[in-house]
Amino acid sequence: MSLRNDLEQELKRLIGTHSPTSVTVSDAGGLQLRIDFTAVDSMSCSFDQIELFVPSLQNAAFDALKKWAENLSQRIKYLLENIGPLEYDPSGGQVLIRSTPPDQLPDGTQYYEIVLSSQSGGNFSLRRYQSVKGQPGRNPVEITVTHEVLLKLADDLVDTVP
Repeated sequence: MSLRNDLEQELKRLIGTHSPTSVTVSDAGGLQLRIDFTAVDSMSCSFDQIELFVPSLQNAAFDALKKWAENLSQRIKYLLENIGPLEYDPSGGQVLIRSTPPDQLPDGTQYYEIVLSSQSGGNFSLRRYQSVKGQPGRNPVEITVTHEVLLKLADDLVDTVP
């Protein structure tokens, strides 16, 4: 089965879950998608983080990460904000992608943050953060999407891997 099909089966199995549950699905090419769900109902799901392990990107040339960042940013247009590359770290083998612009709230901002890394096996991670005006730091917040959006995101992650 494909990564998408396996994820779809896991979503069906988890309907009614309202406690933290991690799910990992993989495909024949070695890609592993891990999602830390906090709740799943019949139409939507909430999660803290999505990670994609991409063995072929372990110690990959930095240009491959840049290409992946550009392709993801052009393709993923259905989240709450558009995303785009923000920082490139060739020596660390990482690209940071964030919401462009972040969601401006009366008391602060919320934004998506994606880190692409060729270190420790080639990884993608997606989280959402909130910062509060006048307070240092940031706090992770849940991401809530429909099943359809999550499956599309999984497809886009796989389809854009260089």
